[in-house]
Amino acid sequence: MFHISTPFLQYGATFGMILIAISAIFIRMKTGHRPINAKKIIIPPLGMSTGFMMFVVPEIRVPWLWALGAFLIGWFIFSYPLIRSTKFELQDGKVYVQRSRAFFFILISLLIVRLLLHEFIQHYITIPQTAGLFFILAFGTLLHWRLRMYFQYREFVSS
Repeated sequence: MFHISTPFLQYGATFGMILIAISAIFIRMKTGHRPINAKKIIIPPLGMSTGFMMFVVPEIRVPWLWALGAFLIGWFIFSYPLIRSTKFELQDGKVYVQRSRAFFFILISLLIVRLLLHEFIQHYITIPQTAGLFFILAFGTLLHWRLRMYFQYREFVSS
């Protein structure tokens, strides 16, 4: 039977997460050239919410208090710089998200903080539980940021 060692799994998961995060950053940077609407703001958290199905697997489940803590850290701390750097502008009658020079550095900083936290936390809980907690943290971040974007967008459009 084939067995993957724990350190290999940890480094592989970390490397994979870094690749996905960097890809997401570059994709996000490219989407700034397209007009935005309410649907484009709301769909990402809805699509991400399907990831909660991972908690069907018992090895990924974490105590409710841990999950709440991860969600609140994402909601109050990690989303703040994203919310502060997101502004709208009108060009040719269409609404665009203003390109922020700080946006790339904010995403890279959040990635570094997340990696450091991940390295610390995975020493105390299993790798699948760590993944579950960081998913909840990311969901809290994305949900708060997109809700704020949606309300800012509605206000921008109505003014």
